[in-house]
Amino acid sequence: MLDIILILTFLVALINSNSSIAKKFGLPYKYEVHLHYLLFYHVFFSFFFTWYILNFGGDSQGYWRLGMQQVLIKGEETWFSYWGTSTTFILWLCYIPARILGLNYITGNVLFGFLGFIGIRYIFVMVADLFPTNHKVLNIPLFPTVFYFLNLHFWTAGVGKDAIAFWGIAWFLFGIQKYKDRWWQAAIALFFVYMARPHMGQALIGGSALAILLGSEIKLQYKILLGIVASVGTFLLMGSTAEFLKVEELNLEALTELSNTTSGNLSRGRVGSAVDLSSYSLPMRLFTYLFRPLFFDAHNFVALFSSIENLLYLWLSFYIYRNWTPEAIRDMPLFIKAGMITFIPVTLAFMNSLSNLGVVMRMKNMTMIYFLLFCLWLIVYQKKVRFLRVKAKIKEAKQHMALVKQKKRNDEHSFY
Repeated sequence: MLDIILILTFLVALINSNSSIAKKFGLPYKYEVHLHYLLFYHVFFSFFFTWYILNFGGDSQGYWRLGMQQVLIKGEETWFSYWGTSTTFILWLCYIPARILGLNYITGNVLFGFLGFIGIRYIFVMVADLFPTNHKVLNIPLFPTVFYFLNLHFWTAGVGKDAIAFWGIAWFLFGIQKYKDRWWQAAIALFFVYMARPHMGQALIGGSALAILLGSEIKLQYKILLGIVASVGTFLLMGSTAEFLKVEELNLEALTELSNTTSGNLSRGRVGSAVDLSSYSLPMRLFTYLFRPLFFDAHNFVALFSSIENLLYLWLSFYIYRNWTPEAIRDMPLFIKAGMITFIPVTLAFMNSLSNLGVVMRMKNMTMIYFLLFCLWLIVYQKKVRFLRVKAKIKEAKQHMALVKQKKRNDEHSFY
């Protein structure tokens, strides 16, 4: 009974907040309706995620039942005996609802799924508010269609690090979009990202700081202060990040060795969706991470749907060169700049270490949406530029015609 009460309470709260956020940002009613659709769509994926894990297995059950074998508790088990980063942090989050309140696993997936939806909503609202226009592929508008992609919902709809990391990254970028007013939100979000995935937290600090420093809207003295704070924060977090990654020092040599070990483990024959990453060139590794699985890689229906999404990513990536301009980068919303600057080093790291396509789909879900929005921004920005040019030419032509008519009237007047 408690499970039903909690789910319904949070569901009603999210429906109401959808409406209030849409009004706050001045979104059209059709986008408010899409937020409601996305909420129920996401809840469906929480149930689907539950069915999938119960039938095919996954770490998610271990988190909720506090049965992760790699976490050994010495002495009496308490809530704070699970305190820590990564796996232990998720166990710590699950302890009260699972162990004390006794909620069902499906309820845990729905609750974590609600956080995933809130992350999607943050990004949705910023796109609707900040993008100048839309773009269609096969006469289908990319916004809000891309927010219905399966991978965006599936990996963020259940108990685990994926939902927390995705929600935290989206909230963090929402916070820094207007960092003067929402800096405290960004700080809280960064805490959750770092606790769930320390390496992502560290990447976010560097990426967002660089994005702000490259902007023109902040004074030089504040840029210097921000650079110092970001450098100190990165230095202080290096030790715990290295400990999480199980390397002695956080340097290129140690990360390369870790990547080779991980790649070797994931490339063994027992892994169903493995690829032989060690034999790939760097461009092929990048292509594999960004755009696979494709149809010939699909080993289940999740991979099949992912291949459709990857084809769109591949198609949109061809527009980058044609639509890239310094002005487009300059005017790009801060959240996309920060998301892309974070996306690049994370991609370079993962493309050399993840040789299992299932793991690739799961890990790139945290940041791939920002690559897609980066491509979309370049396209719609150039569409706006072309529209303004045409509008200016029409205005110029009208002014010219008016001058011609005026001159003609003046000539007629002087004749008489």
